[in-house]
Amino acid sequence: MLREQFASELKLAMKAGEKRRVETIRMIAAGLKEKDIEARGTGKEVGEDDILALLQKLVKSRQESAEIYEKNARPELAAQEREEIAVITSFLPQPMSDEEVAAAIKAAIAETGAASIKDMGKVIAELKARHAGKMDFGKVSGQVKAALAG
Repeated sequence: MLREQFASELKLAMKAGEKRRVETIRMIAAGLKEKDIEARGTGKEVGEDDILALLQKLVKSRQESAEIYEKNARPELAAQEREEIAVITSFLPQPMSDEEVAAAIKAAIAETGAASIKDMGKVIAELKARHAGKMDFGKVSGQVKAALAG
């Protein structure tokens, strides 16, 4: 579904003459093609979760670049990165609120039967399977660790 959305959005952006959006969607498509080639070697297909993970990775990369440009007094390049972030995030599902994340963590702990920090991997895997693209797992891992420790 996301693949078709990329194609239709690319056509619309080209017709509207939105240069930045066209470039960004083409960059996403190139990353997706790279994932497809990588997956071909392993015999697996690139699914929606893999695409969402790719989009999150692209957003994180752009955020880091924007911060570096800001520190080095290059506001025009930082603005370009932020425009790309806006385009990429338009394809991501709405992020979960803090309350929803806490409830999801509690549910994942209960479902996996996790009792200690040793079970953290199981909980994170469950969360990734159910909520890919909706939460920042860098932040969530700390919350899972705290929930399992306390």
